[in-house]
Amino acid sequence: MTPLAWLRSRYQRWFHGWLARRIPEEQEVVLNRRRIFILPSRAGFAFLGVVALLWLVATNYQNNLVFAFAALLASMFVVAIFHSYANLSGLRLRVEQVDPAFAGHRARVVIALGQQGRPRLRDELTLSFPGASPVVATLPGAAASTELFVPAPRRGWLRPGRLTVESHYPLGLFRVWTHVLPACKGIVYPRPIRGEPLALGDGGGEGEARLVAGGSEDFIGLDKYRPGESLNRVAWKHQAQGRGMLSKQFGESISRSLWLDWRAFPGLDREARLSRLCQWLLTVSAADEVYGLRLPGVETELARGPAHRDRLLALLALFEVAD
Repeated sequence: MTPLAWLRSRYQRWFHGWLARRIPEEQEVVLNRRRIFILPSRAGFAFLGVVALLWLVATNYQNNLVFAFAALLASMFVVAIFHSYANLSGLRLRVEQVDPAFAGHRARVVIALGQQGRPRLRDELTLSFPGASPVVATLPGAAASTELFVPAPRRGWLRPGRLTVESHYPLGLFRVWTHVLPACKGIVYPRPIRGEPLALGDGGGEGEARLVAGGSEDFIGLDKYRPGESLNRVAWKHQAQGRGMLSKQFGESISRSLWLDWRAFPGLDREARLSRLCQWLLTVSAADEVYGLRLPGVETELARGPAHRDRLLALLALFEVAD
């Protein structure tokens, strides 16, 4: 490592430690003087150079008109400091949601913008997460929202990192910025990869006929009557015998029990198996199959539907992942 790279690394570690103490992780962030930084931009330094040059010319030639013009520009520079700072001061930021995503894709992050105190126009607000394309937002009133898309390189929990908010409003002479850390995280599913599972000999693929509750064809037993159930399902014979009010429960006969089994992909490493299980899960879910998931130490129930699919995707995403 070169001396310059070593110094840069030491400075970055010191800066991130100092930033963590000054602007810690919070659910909702309100920007104030402790969280806002301001320095002249490149255009601002060039503007100061022009003012200095005009001042030298006016001094050399004793030209009062040039003196007045230089003073006017200097006063504009000073006033721009307060307007630039006020564009961020009092701004309220909160991450409303981080949508699930598949590894290798981008996750949508919704950020709510608000104001503390009297609402006013806040223009040219640039927001960005590390690795994400910046988004320019405007807050015309009391509240607004904007979306950013954050890279999700690997499965597990996604923490977008520090959110950079900056502004060059109104004249571009100053860069006003902050690095806040919203308390938020999303979930990243494994990247789906196609792969044909091998047939298992113990019910891993197709198996015997089974009954799944919630159907309307096959009688599977009696249960306590719940108010609101159809009276056609009441077991009136048992009611007449004094056994209480019972409801007939029916099920759906399915010809196969489809298990998404970890062992169906022998010879592959952990991530490759999870990727193929993820694609298999999406395929059977789209076909409205009844299915379950088997992982080492985990076996789910057989079910179908979007909620079941999302729960199994979460199991794949967080398999052997520490929080």
